[in-house]
Amino acid sequence: MTPENKVKKRIKSILTKANAYYVMPHGAGYGNAGAPDFIVCLRGEFIGIEAKAGGNKATALQLHNLMEIRKAGGKSFVVNETNIDELEKELSNV
Repeated sequence: MTPENKVKKRIKSILTKANAYYVMPHGAGYGNAGAPDFIVCLRGEFIGIEAKAGGNKATALQLHNLMEIRKAGGKSFVVNETNIDELEKELSNV
């Protein structure tokens, strides 16, 4: 399992524990380029989550999509192994 897949697995666990609805859009070919790894609905809130691992950073297009989610009234996060506990805290406040 890749480091990013480990982060995604932990995110799935956090979302399941929070009773969130989520989907993971397929990014190859026919999907929306730059869409976050997780599209989430939690207690009526729309949330986008981009998973990264190691020193990897979100691309400009991914950051643009996350900003568009915020501009539309949703929440968005870039999550890696160093800040994943903060995601759990943030979701408990939704």
